Amino acid sequence: MPRDRLVVRIEGREVELSNLDKVLYPAAGFTKGEVIDYYTRIAPVMLPHLRDRAATRIRYPNGVGGAHFFEKNKPAGTPDWVRLERLPVPGSTKSRETIDFVVVDDLPTLVWLANLAAIELHTPQWRVRAEPDLLVVDLDPGAPAGLRECCAVAVLMRDRLAQDLIAAYPKTSGKKGMQLCCPISGTQGSDVVSGYARRVAEELARLVPGSITAKMARQLRPGKIFIDWSQNNAAKTTVTPYSLRAGAVPTASTPLTWAETEAMATGAAPARQFGAAEALDRAERHGDLLADLLRPGPALPG
Repeated sequence: MPRDRLVVRIEGREVELSNLDKVLYPAAGFTKGEVIDYYTRIAPVMLPHLRDRAATRIRYPNGVGGAHFFEKNKPAGTPDWVRLERLPVPGSTKSRETIDFVVVDDLPTLVWLANLAAIELHTPQWRVRAEPDLLVVDLDPGAPAGLRECCAVAVLMRDRLAQDLIAAYPKTSGKKGMQLCCPISGTQGSDVVSGYARRVAEELARLVPGSITAKMARQLRPGKIFIDWSQNNAAKTTVTPYSLRAGAVPTASTPLTWAETEAMATGAAPARQFGAAEALDRAERHGDLLADLLRPGPALPG
């Protein structure tokens, strides 16, 4: 075996690792070995959010500054122990109507994907062959608005959702904005979930038209927070909690407490994204702040 390759045994599975010294984040000097180490250490809190969900990967084989590609279908050379699910592709215009998705149920699969430079992992709002059990809204800032303004809108949206007995949990996107994730019943289709999210987004945009938009047109976004209700469309995925993001430095989509979100909204604390080391430290101190997403929530109002 070449010197830049080694085989490790993880939970009874043999996983081949390669080029561990390859720098994937040049500005930070962060290597593929460090990416694998991050995913190995964050796995206890991340895997429950990946389990039973078809994973879309964004791979950066030559680092975050190089070419990248989205991957839904199983890659060549997929080990026979990796869970695959042949599922329809919602909204596909291609002749192939089903593909073999990878489902990340265990640590060996997560490490195997990290070794493929799958830096970002994205998942849908439903488990395999089930209705959505999550409602997710993306809060996307249009400059000069930023994460601080996203946090203010998140608090407003939390209070509005609470009127319908929907609990919301915040996390950073790891890039510019943030998401709110809400556990729901898993008994209603994506059209119902998306329709509800759109109604709430449009209601808040009417309430605070100078700061919020629910329209996708980019020319309407400068200085406003776009509440992207379309994340609940059957064809959409959202960055998985704790996933790394492919920016200049290795940030992660990091769960927040509501106290932190409110402090960021008011300026009492700096509004910022969190690095990989910080995400690990927070998980050790807080556990999984999104654990409630793993339990069924209420049905959405009609």
